[in-house]
Amino acid sequence: MDTVSITRAGRVAIVTFRRADQLNAMNKQMMGEITEAFESLSADAAVGAIVVTGEGKGFMAGADIKEYATQTEAEFDAFQKAGARMYAAIEQNAKPVIAAVNGYALGGGFEIVLACDIVLASEKARFGLPEIKLGLVPGGGGTQRATRKLGRNRANHMLLTGGIYPASDFVACGFVAEVLATDALLPRAQELAEGIAAEPPDAVEGLKRLTALALDPDPTPGFEAERALVTALYRSETGQARVRAFAERSAAKAAEKGRP
Repeated sequence: MDTVSITRAGRVAIVTFRRADQLNAMNKQMMGEITEAFESLSADAAVGAIVVTGEGKGFMAGADIKEYATQTEAEFDAFQKAGARMYAAIEQNAKPVIAAVNGYALGGGFEIVLACDIVLASEKARFGLPEIKLGLVPGGGGTQRATRKLGRNRANHMLLTGGIYPASDFVACGFVAEVLATDALLPRAQELAEGIAAEPPDAVEGLKRLTALALDPDPTPGFEAERALVTALYRSETGQARVRAFAERSAAKAAEKGRP
């Protein structure tokens, strides 16, 4: 791939956008390569977690407007359809996806961040959905995901003003987990991903499915799926081994302190 790279560190895959001279603005080729990268990693049993970041000073500055402006109606429709597949490849990925936002994440770039499971950001990161400035609205699920993840009033503020805001503005609402110095961002994202990837894959992937179900207004399917998963995991070889090991450690510590 020309616009995206995948590197491996144990069970962690790092996806990097590589159009630094364009602030990683997304064209048709890049969209296809992002989709290919995430779909392949989702199916890869050797991968336990994914980190996504950008090369250079930007995470992703949205769509490549030079290409966007020349699209025919048919090309625009195809671009939007391909975009829906790309965002789904991230949001519905079997593996947890951690966004390491190193710079500008605007428009489609911020929509990618919205599709991720955990968000870390550098002190230089900036978020925005500026489509209103072009007389447009986000087309990659930005209105829906921003409202779900940020709350309607915060989403309205971003969408209606088209403003660009520092990542630190999104910590209080829980959207950004940590804001870090730029040189600490990727190491921290890798550390977090490694910890997640070290846990049993069935539990990790199951938790992603359960939190997605929790967005359904009807909680019944989520409760039922949770009970089914905890039962299956408890009865699994890994679950039984870990529960026994924990009980044995607790008993040993109690014995050391003279407790029954």
